[in-house]
Amino acid sequence: MIKQSAFALCVGVMTCAQVFAAREERTFEVQVDIPTLGFYVTPAETNWIHLEQTLPWNLNTSRLDGLRKNFDVKHDTSAIEARLDAEPYLFNGREDQSIYLRVSFNGQELSHDPKPRQVVSAAQARAGGRFALEIQPKVPAGGYKPGTYYGTVQLIFSAAAP
Repeated sequence: MIKQSAFALCVGVMTCAQVFAAREERTFEVQVDIPTLGFYVTPAETNWIHLEQTLPWNLNTSRLDGLRKNFDVKHDTSAIEARLDAEPYLFNGREDQSIYLRVSFNGQELSHDPKPRQVVSAAQARAGGRFALEIQPKVPAGGYKPGTYYGTVQLIFSAAAP
């Protein structure tokens, strides 16, 4: 009888402990992007491309500074070309105050001309490497005007025809 009571007491204590135990659960998403080994153009630092980028205002020079980010690239059969999908500029709601942007990749200035421009030679592409994307603001004719500006830079990379 004492053994049965002790057993019942132990089971009761364990059941109560489970009922009153605190529990927290967290759910998070995990994502991976594994590039094709034959062709890829990926940001070297992956924590920026999906976020809005801020071009810093330099108080000492009263000028807008640019942005520089690196990309890892490789293509095993030909050169890599790039172009812009649209003209890049920053807009604050007034057409006359737009700030146009100079975009270059590996030192080659890009345009939104439908014909892409070679930015990595076939030899460089076969070896693979890290190359810089640079975005520099062009000073407007009337200078920079106060305001909050937004814009989009749309890059298109493609493999050149061999």
